[in-house]
Amino acid sequence: MKFENLLAEAGGFGKYQISIIALLVIPRVTLPFHFLLNNFIAAIPSHHCDISSLDVDGVLGNLSREERLTVSVPAQEDGTPASCHMFSHPQFHLLANSSSSSELPVVECQNGWEYDNSTIKSALATEFGLVCDRKGLNKATATIFFVGVTVGAAIFGWLSDRYGRKRMLMVAYLIAILFGVASAFSKSFIMFAIMRFFTGMGLTGISIISIVLCVEWADIAHRTIAGVIISFDWSISTMILPGIAYLVNDWRPLVITVTAPLILAFSQITYIPQMCLTITFSAFSKTFEDMTFQTLANVIIAEDRGDRKYSYLDLVRSSKMRKLAMLTGSTWFGVAFTYYGISLNISGFGLNLYLTQFIYGAIELPSKLVAYLCLDKLGRRYSQVGTLITTGVCIGITVLIPRDLWLPRTVISVLGKGFSEASFTCVFLYTTELYPTVLRQNGLGYSSFVGRVGVSLAPLVSLLDEVWLPLPQVLFCSVAVSAGLLALLLSETHNVQLPETIEDVEKTRCIIIYYCYY
Repeated sequence: MKFENLLAEAGGFGKYQISIIALLVIPRVTLPFHFLLNNFIAAIPSHHCDISSLDVDGVLGNLSREERLTVSVPAQEDGTPASCHMFSHPQFHLLANSSSSSELPVVECQNGWEYDNSTIKSALATEFGLVCDRKGLNKATATIFFVGVTVGAAIFGWLSDRYGRKRMLMVAYLIAILFGVASAFSKSFIMFAIMRFFTGMGLTGISIISIVLCVEWADIAHRTIAGVIISFDWSISTMILPGIAYLVNDWRPLVITVTAPLILAFSQITYIPQMCLTITFSAFSKTFEDMTFQTLANVIIAEDRGDRKYSYLDLVRSSKMRKLAMLTGSTWFGVAFTYYGISLNISGFGLNLYLTQFIYGAIELPSKLVAYLCLDKLGRRYSQVGTLITTGVCIGITVLIPRDLWLPRTVISVLGKGFSEASFTCVFLYTTELYPTVLRQNGLGYSSFVGRVGVSLAPLVSLLDEVWLPLPQVLFCSVAVSAGLLALLLSETHNVQLPETIEDVEKTRCIIIYYCYY
């Protein structure tokens, strides 16, 4: 007797399931806040060398700001002051003529930098001097955070199957709250990096446990809508984030602000049900007291083999499980690598930083509708393949459009962002349905781990534009298309009962036929 038979007897999808989703919305709104936070706290405002060291005799005091910069800092091709170099001594002759300053001797900034604080009051770059030869550390902050997300996916995936979803969700809340707040009080870049690593660990626990709870408590007919609804909070929060960042433009208060919803979520943890193979049915017994329902519950408990402990090794013990692990891993890598390759690159489109982020978030709402329709009408496999390949095609088109044509580049990039979000919506639901209950959290944890490896690499790949400007986009495009083609080898799970044991996966064909002709 399957748990989904019990759900069907209980009505399938009602107020109880809706309340679970509602409770999990609160912590999940924090996920995009933190996952995309680097776009704002690691933004590098316009800057130039601090020229106070050149004014030892006060000779620059009688000049206007523009004149001081003219004689102290070389001009770039667009006429703006250079960011990382200054003249070794004032070049007063530049005031009398407009000759080029590119051939004059320069030195690196000697006394720090002056920043344009009109848009961003304080960021990591201004706080810890992460500019010029240290600007790569700004990208590294995202990578360090996502390495923590990667490690957390593996840890929480295993522990949640072993000790239960609810218990580990509470641990994830605590880790994310403690280290999220602590990161806002960091006194050095090293301390901040460590705090962000552990914050990422906690947040990924919230991510993978919450999605599994929502899908496991939904019956076959409502799994698609449950998976899509729980993902709406991500898109809405992505739209809200630029507004919060605009109003709170100091990175320390901003980190605390985006972490605060987790405190409310932690206070609601007691209302979230546990979900293991051995299930507590108290939530149903108040409503359903007929003997048929209680008999179903007793049969399910009797069939449970709770003494068996499962681990990641069970993902590779049989041929079908090995194939499943390989394919879901490659799919997750492609989805996450391309999604964050787009999401963490919101500059260079001729638009305001906050406006670009808002547009990227807004396009995700219709993407959810597209994902739902595709999942329901085309099935899981073709939806996953189609959204991944289309994402890659959009990225490839941006490579061919000249950078000075920012409007068409922005339009295509936004479309790519939409399809990448639809792909992410598909992969969470699809993966949850592919793995059996006994290994579901392990399977999702492993898949998320591989995906987060791709996320960790995405910011570093973006640095390859110094080797060849289109190289990052070429790599993102290639990975998306390749992962989409590999996803064709996955099994279809639309309108199929969730597998509960490894044996169910090994005889998948029989389960599908049984359901179709039941």
